[in-house]
Amino acid sequence: MRTWLMQRFGVAVPVVGAPMAGASGGALAGAISTAGGLGMIGAGNLASADWIREQGAIAAESGKPYGVGLMAWALSEKPEQLDAVLELKPALVSLSFGDYPQYVKRLQDAGITVATQAGTLADAREAVAAGVDVLVARGGEGGGHGRNEVATLPLLQAILDEVELPGLAAGGISGARGLAAVLAAGAAGAWIGTAFLTCREAINSASARQQLIASDETSTSYGTVFDQASRAGWPDEFGGRALRNPFFVQWQGHEKELGADDAAHDEFMAGVRAGDVGTAPLYAGQGIGALTAETTAADVLQRFAAADDLLRAAADRRRP
Repeated sequence: MRTWLMQRFGVAVPVVGAPMAGASGGALAGAISTAGGLGMIGAGNLASADWIREQGAIAAESGKPYGVGLMAWALSEKPEQLDAVLELKPALVSLSFGDYPQYVKRLQDAGITVATQAGTLADAREAVAAGVDVLVARGGEGGGHGRNEVATLPLLQAILDEVELPGLAAGGISGARGLAAVLAAGAAGAWIGTAFLTCREAINSASARQQLIASDETSTSYGTVFDQASRAGWPDEFGGRALRNPFFVQWQGHEKELGADDAAHDEFMAGVRAGDVGTAPLYAGQGIGALTAETTAADVLQRFAAADDLLRAAADRRRP
């Protein structure tokens, strides 16, 4: 099978490593690209332009295409992030969560392919109007930030039925079976985050990786608790899926009070600085149950590559 993703970027496995702020640095992006996928760097709202340049240089050492993910809502205060990306000229840039259309043409004029995440069919229609090159159909099962209105498969089907742009599926795709399913549905590939969270090349901590391994598919919850506590500036329409820890449980359903509670904010920020998993968020999707050990990006890509065999076997079963 040769999909749009494979043809556009020359990848061997139709997988994009999602740009996860706090986990996806240049080393992970480069390792994913080296192993046959397309790795991406996750630039959080606090990432400096120099950090983006440094991580881009690390990813580029692979000699393979890589990408960078930006949070559109943060660019008004940190326009230098976009400047750094334009200097790097990665193969792919993801612009999501906010007023991204104003940046699309500047990136495309620099020869960069532009993606955006869509959590509803309305999001997808807006993306088409904005002129992006590829859509990420991101379902509510996905880890990190996004919408929670629609699950991955219903969303992917609705988008592919209406939109002519290439589509990548995101959310709950934890291995070869999930990849085979979305490829069979017509996706050009999968946008994978959680499966890479326990890679040794990730920039998250060893303790975070162990906490993820110890969790199962029921361990995550979606909400805005962590965003209210951090006061980072995330738009309210985008919550996040993360491990359900004591801080989340304490404040779930009391987000408005949390946003005005200075002591809770201080407690949260102290927990983040200390890497306290009882307070700080560990963003992950419902595919977390498949995380059983620390691994490498190459091993993860090898497992996803088995989707091709599954699709062939399915085709054989259909023959009389």
